[in-house]
Amino acid sequence: MPLTLYNTLTRRKEPFEPIDPTRVGLYVCGPTVYDFAHIGNARAVVAFDLLYRLLRHEYGPEHVRYVRNITDVEDKIIAAARENGEPIDALTRRTTAIFHEDMSALNNLPPDVEPRATEYIPQMIAMIERLIASGHAYAAEGHALFRVTSYAKYGALSRRSRADMIAGARVEIAPYKEDPGDFVLWKPSNPEQPGWDSPWGRGRPGWHIECSAMSETELGETFDIHGGGLDLIFPHHENEIAQSVCAHSGHPFAPTWLHNGMLTVGGVKMAKSEGNFITVRDALAEAPGEVIRLALLTAHYRDPLDWTNDRLRQARQSLDRFYRALSLPRAAVLERFGEADEALRPVRDALDDDMNTPLALSQLHDLAGGVNRASSDAERSALQSALAAGGRLMGLLERDPPHWLHGGATFAGTGSFAATADVVNPQIDAKIAARAMARSKRNFAKADRIRAELAAEGIILEDKPDGTTSWWRKD
Repeated sequence: MPLTLYNTLTRRKEPFEPIDPTRVGLYVCGPTVYDFAHIGNARAVVAFDLLYRLLRHEYGPEHVRYVRNITDVEDKIIAAARENGEPIDALTRRTTAIFHEDMSALNNLPPDVEPRATEYIPQMIAMIERLIASGHAYAAEGHALFRVTSYAKYGALSRRSRADMIAGARVEIAPYKEDPGDFVLWKPSNPEQPGWDSPWGRGRPGWHIECSAMSETELGETFDIHGGGLDLIFPHHENEIAQSVCAHSGHPFAPTWLHNGMLTVGGVKMAKSEGNFITVRDALAEAPGEVIRLALLTAHYRDPLDWTNDRLRQARQSLDRFYRALSLPRAAVLERFGEADEALRPVRDALDDDMNTPLALSQLHDLAGGVNRASSDAERSALQSALAAGGRLMGLLERDPPHWLHGGATFAGTGSFAATADVVNPQIDAKIAARAMARSKRNFAKADRIRAELAAEGIILEDKPDGTTSWWRKD
């Protein structure tokens, strides 16, 4: 089936049709680098990394251009640098490096281009000048502001009334504004704040104009997909559309808009302002990055996701099961023609249906169960190939199975669980694999003998229709 995506702009799922299949453009709003990224920030990165992987798979890596920006000039950065007593550029370099390390640990591919806002100031000034010249913006008291009444479709993305938009944006009622809803494109900087010379005096850009200028430079006036968190729909993305369309003589900006749902803790949105955030760095001290990634994929990207220790624990169990299936001996003979592709199809269909990762993960579990139940070497090999390919498509199962199973990486949270036997002891893992092989060949006497040997060592085996799970006995 073709890739189908839910378009926030139209409020429906639509088959994705690129403007130019040889140059698919994806822009995603990146981090404001003033502190460590938290798990909520990571959810957006993982969701759009998955989309990037699907687009690369469909159109070829050389035909997809993924741009994710770095916001390195913003009032939060100025405040954090002042509080830390460090130069702004030192703060942004440090936190950007940490962001890269954390996102890499979650198996995210780097974007093709990662523009930093401070490197695109001339483009921002040029865009603002075009908006002023066309009557869509105006200068006042060292500011440049967008005139919202000049764009008749303002509000089409968020579908809010004018009163709701003004309240939702918590706009500043300033005497230099023509209208309370007008938003800042450029603002003055005092001597202690970062600033650049402009036709309106020394100052710095507003947040919204940054993304419009960077996306225009790297992807052109019109590109395929714009993405970000649900909380960016208004005012950020609404304002991006208005200023970009008006700066480009009415040409469309992005026809498809994707937004990931919020990550919550106890039902409350995770946010630094709420004080309930868990940094990616802290989460990585509790669980491997691949476990965190899978946990983030267990809910549909548009749905809310509540972050719990149980979710991490279940993700670890799933990965152990997948890697155990991949660790079974591979057939020396090639699988039958097309069998692996056919087995992979349900995973692809789930991901093509608006990136339905819960269903795709369920299909991976079916493949793992099929590996354990395979009646021939060729069948097992085909199912293993499909399992590995499906995992890689989701940014999972990219490690060597024995390395994963013997590496000793365990969940260390406050609700930590008994380690799976194969992680603790490679010899035990070998016995579990041998028993699975014996069962697949219907040599139940040998399988029962191995099970008894494991039980004597304190290992409990649970045989289920979809596979076997092993646990240390809790004495």
